Formats: sequence, structure tokens, C-alpha cells
Amino acid sequence: MEEKDAQTFIRDSEFVSILGAAKGKDAESILLLIDLFKEDIKHISRYIRLPEEEAASEIICEFLEFVLDHS
Repeated sequence: MEEKDAQTFIRDSEFVSILGAAKGKDAESILLLIDLFKEDIKHISRYIRLPEEEAASEIICEFLEFVLDHS
């Protein structure tokens, strides 16, 4: 059985636009960024020695800190 490819594809220009708006602290863009990386976050959180929800929260916080602090 083939595995479904659950990745969401967007154009580079669209991603740059969302990233710029997120750096400007646009809440909708921040949520969209998190949603774009949701499956990756879930996957990675399984390998951290914390409950999955807590690991996902840590990843999201670090990701947002990186995005917002590197203008």
C-alpha cells in the first residue's frame, strides 16, 4: 500500500510573503506557518523524550522564537 503524501506545497513567493507577515507579528500568518509545518512537528515530536504534545509545544515555541527574532 502506498503512503499518502500529506505535504502542503506553496510557491516560494507565497512562503516569503507569509514569513514576512509573520515577522510583522500578523497572527493569521503565524498560524498559517505553524499549520504548514504541522506534520513535520508531529513527526519530530515522537523522537523527543517528552510527551508528544509537550514536545510539539516546545518545537512550536522554538520555531516561532526563531522566526520572530531573525528579522
